Amino acid sequence: MGVFAMKLLHIDSSILGQASASRALSSAIVKVLTDAVPGIEVIRRDLDAEPLPHLDSRLLAAAAPNAAVDDVTRAAAQRGTHALEDFLAADIVVIGAPMYNFTIPSQLKAWFDRILIAGKTFRYTEKGPEGLARGKRVVIASSRGGAYGPESPAAPFDFQETYLRTAFGFIGIDNIEFVRAEGLAMGLEQRDASIKAALDLVPKLGPALIYAKAA
Repeated sequence: MGVFAMKLLHIDSSILGQASASRALSSAIVKVLTDAVPGIEVIRRDLDAEPLPHLDSRLLAAAAPNAAVDDVTRAAAQRGTHALEDFLAADIVVIGAPMYNFTIPSQLKAWFDRILIAGKTFRYTEKGPEGLARGKRVVIASSRGGAYGPESPAAPFDFQETYLRTAFGFIGIDNIEFVRAEGLAMGLEQRDASIKAALDLVPKLGPALIYAKAA
């Protein structure tokens, strides 16, 4: 089997550093995928170490053609442009996305605000919005302190994975997989078992990637 000219965008958003379950999972996922596809290029974004600034009136104004902006705002706007370019260039996107207060980290939301751009990743038509980022594969390393699965009493409080599915679906991406570790705050034994179960699922991602690419 030949070498695929592919790019993988690896994003982490946890603020817990080495103690982060989502970072451990995303790292394991990236290793499996890079081992499965020799020569794949990895683009790394750590949204805690290098956060994107949240959108404000200055950044919004900077998006206008020929806008007169100061150097600091221009640099911040360019970082957002680079984030979009990295996403558009990627064939696979691996995201470490913990649940914070029932949803995604604000650092990750700032990233989404840079890629959900009309005319770039979606457009409005007479029939409604149309996604323009089709064909990408997204793998989410999801971690949650409690239990929010479909049959859990807390399922209605899940605005983390539901947001991720909605946001990516809106721009045309339906090939989304979740590697989930939950109940991490429900005791050390539960935490260890949940992380181990999630890590045990990761090796299956590589063969699935090769099959999908060869089909």
